[in-house]
This record gives sequence, structure tokens and C-alpha cells, in this order.
Amino acid sequence: MPVSTTVHAETFYEDQGAGPALLLVHGHPFDHTMWRPQIERFSRTHRVITPDLRGYGATPLGARPHSTDLGVFAEDLVALLDDLGIDDCVLAGLSMGGQIAMELYRRHPGRIRGLVLADTFPAAETDEGKAARNAMADRLLREGMRGYADEVLDRMVAPYNTHAAPHVHRMMCATDPVAAAAALRGRAERPDYRETLTTVPFPALVVVGRDDTYTPVADAEDMCALLPHATLAVVERAAHLPNLERPEEFDAVLENYLRSLVRTN
Repeated sequence: MPVSTTVHAETFYEDQGAGPALLLVHGHPFDHTMWRPQIERFSRTHRVITPDLRGYGATPLGARPHSTDLGVFAEDLVALLDDLGIDDCVLAGLSMGGQIAMELYRRHPGRIRGLVLADTFPAAETDEGKAARNAMADRLLREGMRGYADEVLDRMVAPYNTHAAPHVHRMMCATDPVAAAAALRGRAERPDYRETLTTVPFPALVVVGRDDTYTPVADAEDMCALLPHATLAVVERAAHLPNLERPEEFDAVLENYLRSLVRTN
């Protein structure tokens, strides 16, 4: 994998294809390989950039902080775009990656020409949610990733999508627990992005798995309603990772969206 070394971070990434830039931001606790089906398909028409976030995959955590603010991830991504000479991109993020995408748009709206938010939600964390994320961070530091991965696999990937489960489980188990804990603490303190979403001037796409229990369809509907120009796509027979569970259906939705951006620009 190539590496981008900037004042912000040393970021490992894949850079495939040519054309308009499509930046895909993975969720927690995964790495850039969660986008394998999309890299293969969309690198035929786009320049597809898939980084490993700080502390995930091949990208080092750096100073190994107690907490990694979502703004740190966002600035790492902007630094990567700068290093690659990319002025603007279509930005897609799933779960935590979607929240990082919202943070990046909040900070640098001029760098984004399209926004895809998959299986994510914009509201700030509740007090109960903060306590749960911090408790999980403590647990990961004590026990490592495997027990957590075993417990949540059926929520990440629906039990009927067994083809995707081994890859997802491997990614979770391979994640550095220190990095995972720091990201959980950072997410616990994230801002509320709902007002930010009302300012997005271009068409956006919201995607969610029908059987996602982390971010239910109702949450996706509420988020879609905040965006002035948005389309909601519900992927049937998928849970939290529809891009891996039902890649053909997910890709068809994303392809239609990308084509719509070409028509409107």
C-alpha cells in the first residue's frame, strides 16, 4: 500500500482508477478493505481513494492518545487529499466513517461535491451513550478485540449473510484495541451534526440496511429529512454493512447516485 506522510499523519491508502475522486471512509473497528467490492466496481469510472484511518489497518495511531477526536480523522483525510492533489471529491462514509464524513464537511465544505452517508446518524451522543462508549473502551483495553468481535458479529453482519462474516470478523480482531478505545472516546464527545446537514447544497445519498439495529431505518429517514436534496435507499436483507452483505444492491444505488451528480454538474 502507498503511504502519505504529512504533518498530520502517516496514512496508508489505496488509490485505484481514474476520473472524479471518490473517497470511501471505513467504519469502526474495520479498515479500508471493507470497501473491496466498491474499489473493484467504481475504479472503472472513478479515482477511488480508500485510506486506513489513524490507528486502523496499516496506519499507525501515532502518539497513542487517550481519545481520538473525529476532527483528527477529518484533518488526516484532508491532508491526504492535499497530498494526492485532489481539490474536491465525492465523500462516502459508513457508521463512524459517516460521522467523520459529516465532520469533514462541517470543517471543509468546499472540498466535498457529493455526500454518501451509510448506516450512520448525526446526533450527538446521549449521556447513556457516552458512558457505554467509555465503558467499552475500558473493556477493549483490558480484554482486546476478540470477545467484542464475537459478540457483535451478528449485528454487524446479519446471520443470513454468512459470506461476509469471516472478513468482518478478521478486520475487527486485527484492530489495535488502543486505537479502537481512543476512537470510542472521541466519538462519545462528537458534536451534533444535524444543523450541519441542513446546509448541504448538493444532492446527497443516505443508505441503510433494512435489518440494521445500530442505525435503524427510522434514524436514516430522520437524517435524510434534514438534508435539503437527499435520496434514501434501504438495502433489503442487510444489517450494518450493506456494502459487504449485499454489494450488488449497494453498488447499484451508489452508481445511480454518482451518475446523478454527473447530470447535475
